Amino acid sequence: QVQLVESGGGLVQTGGSLRLSCATSGLRFSMYAMGWFRQAPGKEREFVAVISRNAANTHYEDSVKGRFTISRDNAKNTMYLQMNSLKPEDTAVYYCAADFQGSPYIAPIVESLYDYWGQGTQVTVSS
Repeated sequence: QVQLVESGGGLVQTGGSLRLSCATSGLRFSMYAMGWFRQAPGKEREFVAVISRNAANTHYEDSVKGRFTISRDNAKNTMYLQMNSLKPEDTAVYYCAADFQGSPYIAPIVESLYDYWGQGTQVTVSS
C-alpha cells in the first residue's frame, strides 16, 4: 500500500520559515518524480515545486522562486520543502505527490500526471 504522509505545517508569522516533509512508503521512491502542490481556500490546487528522480532538475512556481527549496533524500524515501520568507498568500493546504517516471531527469508540473497523493498539511501565515 502506497502512502505519502506530509508533516511540518503550522502557523507562522510573515517572514517566518517552515520545513515540510513528505515521508513515503510502499513505493520505490527513487523511481518517482516528486512534487509539492497547494490549495488555498476558494482556489484550485496549484503547482508549487517539483523535483526529478535524481534531483538534477527542479521547477518552481514563480511566486515562490528564491524563497522555497525542494529537495529529496532517496535513502530516506523522503522529500522536503524548505519555505522561507513566508507571506500570507502562501497560506494553503500543501500536498505532496509522486509521479512514476522512466526518466531520472523529468519533473512534471502538471498535477494530473501524478499517481499518488498525500492527505495534505495546513500552512497558515499570519500578517
